[in-house]
Amino acid sequence: MAENTQLDVKKLSFERAIEELESIVKRLEDGKVPLEESVAIYERGEALKRRCEELLRQAEARVDKITTDASGQVTGTEPLDVQ
Repeated sequence: MAENTQLDVKKLSFERAIEELESIVKRLEDGKVPLEESVAIYERGEALKRRCEELLRQAEARVDKITTDASGQVTGTEPLDVQ
């Protein structure tokens, strides 16, 4: 795939990237794609997978953990400890 296409991956939303990744997986599983195209779409799939992972890490970093007191009343939020 062209480098320009790789740049496009970096701009995709999670939903769009996962949708395209699922489409690639289905095409490869069907086994009806010529070898050269299989390699190209596999590479694109890898880039899409990395994009999805990146977006999930970003989302996890923004999630807050809700804190409560002994009676279960919400007392606030604190950053979620993402490892």
